[in-house]
Amino acid sequence: MDLRQLRYFLAVADTGHITRAAEQLGMQQPPLSQQIKALEARLSLTLFERHAKGVALTEAGRLLRDEAQRLVAQADTLERRMAQVAAGRQGPLALGFTSSAAAHAFLPRVLRECRQQYPGIRLELAEFNAAELTEAVLESRLHCGFLRVPVAAPEGLVFETLFDEPALLVLPNDHPRVPADGSAVPLAALRDEGFILVRRPGAPGLYAELLAQCRRAGFEPRVVAEVPRMLTNLNLVAAGAGISVVPASMRGVHAHAVAYCEIAELPGAAPLRAPMTLVSRQADPVGPTATFLALVREVNAGLRPA
Repeated sequence: MDLRQLRYFLAVADTGHITRAAEQLGMQQPPLSQQIKALEARLSLTLFERHAKGVALTEAGRLLRDEAQRLVAQADTLERRMAQVAAGRQGPLALGFTSSAAAHAFLPRVLRECRQQYPGIRLELAEFNAAELTEAVLESRLHCGFLRVPVAAPEGLVFETLFDEPALLVLPNDHPRVPADGSAVPLAALRDEGFILVRRPGAPGLYAELLAQCRRAGFEPRVVAEVPRMLTNLNLVAAGAGISVVPASMRGVHAHAVAYCEIAELPGAAPLRAPMTLVSRQADPVGPTATFLALVREVNAGLRPA
């Protein structure tokens, strides 16, 4: 059934007059009469009784009016909702993050801003390691995500570094290498320590740089455990199983059991840094995805020093 014909029918039913309905609709009377006759022919029903002063609904017409009002109202609601989706103000947004990305205050701030500014966007949140997250965005199971260092750069994805922060050494708080004066710890002083690292396929970037710097400092680090999530390595450090390196924003996790220390810079080597990376698909984003990506960049720009 033609929705336009239903709108024409309701206009005639409301006015009780085809000419007045045509004026209301901004059209001529003959085409409107033809549309009403076409609707009656389609339904094999007489919808109006014609009389000298206009038209009146038949019993069938009154039944159709009730149903048509419901259908047109639903169509109008759907049209408004789709307009909100097209404008990027309504609809689902599947967002992934790594545990270390979620530990930074930036992610909660972005999510809070999104909920406040765009309550019609339905956030669907899930935690992954960097490899899983990258694959999920590539396969369109996620719209976008936050990670630290990309594990790969598949064609079709965009990796945008928003900012970076220092990486910190984390030790059990009773470890003899914890400096009493808060000074930076040289990597060379850690040659006999056991390192707990996030599994290389899950998050190789930061730890690959750590291993490279240990080698520059003259030793091959002894890896005593590889774990799938960064919070797990903090749990193990707190338990005294070894030492690790994490982004500075994770400072405070298990503060009763671990100490966070700066790492002394090696001559000629860049300091260890942990970036915050936004990953999305290269295809032009639309709807809530485009809105969210723009919001992330807006919030990030507001945090940068002038």
